Parts: sequence; C-alpha cells; structure tokens
Amino acid sequence: MKIIYKTDIIPDVEEIIDLYNFSDYFPIKDKSDIERIVKMHRNANIVVTAWDRDKLIGLARSISDFCYCCYLSDVCVRNEYKGKGIGAKLVKQTKQVAGDECKLILQSSPNAMSFYLKIGMEQINSAFIIQRSY
Repeated sequence: MKIIYKTDIIPDVEEIIDLYNFSDYFPIKDKSDIERIVKMHRNANIVVTAWDRDKLIGLARSISDFCYCCYLSDVCVRNEYKGKGIGAKLVKQTKQVAGDECKLILQSSPNAMSFYLKIGMEQINSAFIIQRSY
C-alpha cells in the first residue's frame, strides 16, 4: 500500500464526510450541516490529505499566518488505516507547509491525547477558549 499525501487539493464534501464518519471523529455536532463543513475546509489555508489510490484516508486542516503560528484544527484518519503512521505524517506535512517560523498549536480531543504525546508534541496548559455555540 502506497499512501500519497497532497497539499494542493480540498476533497469533495462527500469524501470529507465519509472520512469523518469512518474515523471516529466528527468536528461538529450536526453531521447534516454540509454548508458548514464546506466552509470549514474552504476557509482553511492548509489542508493536507492522505490517499490510498483514489480513497481519502486522512486529513489535517489548519489555519496559519505562515510566520508565527499555525492552528491545527482537525486531524483524522480512517479507522482501518490507524496505527500506520498516517496521522503523524499529516502533522509533519502540516508543520512543513506552515514553515519553521511557525509553532503548531492544537486542541486535542480526550481520546487523542496519547497520540500527540507519542509523536513528540509538547502538552501545554496555557491555552484558553471561548466555546462556540455550535
């Protein structure tokens, strides 16, 4: 199996939703809000995707200023592809696109904390949030 990583494409919304449904991760509560899912990806300025032939198997979505910080909003990998280093490669590719000047920041879901520690990210406790209303 040869996984191809791309930074020059935003997949069709149907492919993105399919990936989210089969990755145990869905970034919004209302799975039927297709317009919001389209905006989330269209307005991101770094989208890294992983493909097995023509099947979307992983995605990382970020917003960056390319000189100070990059907020890595979503990282997901299709369940049957987990444990193969794809998530780590998506994070690495995101950091590469953002550049050496950027720090990579993310808010992890509770079940992914160990993954980020395992790939060498540092856990911080100096973040704050004003939660969205969904």
